[in-house]
Amino acid sequence: MLANLFSPYSAAIGDPERESFEELLRRPNLRIERIVSMGQSSSPGFWYDQPHGEWVVLLQGSAGLSFEHEQTERVLRPGDFVDIPPHCRHRVEWTDRDTPTIWLAVHYGTLDENAVT
Repeated sequence: MLANLFSPYSAAIGDPERESFEELLRRPNLRIERIVSMGQSSSPGFWYDQPHGEWVVLLQGSAGLSFEHEQTERVLRPGDFVDIPPHCRHRVEWTDRDTPTIWLAVHYGTLDENAVT
């Protein structure tokens, strides 16, 4: 099967309450997904705290990520990537409001299917 990371992704466009999460591949201890955001951010006071690692690359758009142990927000642009270790508390401060932000997220390690990712 041939697929494209930039294929239609209208679900998140124009709806600040909704992001699009699409699982692309699942294997034991591995999940790859495409995330499309447009103007979304983490809720105030919310931090992701995942029991598994996540490597994420920004393919299109821009975003700001904060990590609990860092004083400065990281601004991601196309091509930027970050490896987030298990239980590294982080949050999305903002995503581009004018251009869809497309992320490729690789979740690895022991994946707890009930955990918030």
